[in-house]
Amino acid sequence: MKVNCPQCQAELEWSPDNIHRPFCSKTCQLIDLGEWANEEKAIPCAANKDQQVTALPDIEDIEALLMENPESFFKE
Repeated sequence: MKVNCPQCQAELEWSPDNIHRPFCSKTCQLIDLGEWANEEKAIPCAANKDQQVTALPDIEDIEALLMENPESFFKE
């Protein structure tokens, strides 16, 4: 079956021999991955739109919690 690469639109064969499918190459695969990592692409989801955003603790707070009992942190 012939499909188009989602990144560059080049036509390619959809087969188990194409290790980069649905992309035509490793380059197009990495470009797409970078776009996801930069949050240029996202899967729309309305499930969480009504939830409150919880603030994450600062790194200093996390370090303080770890220092309270450093020996048990990695043993559990």
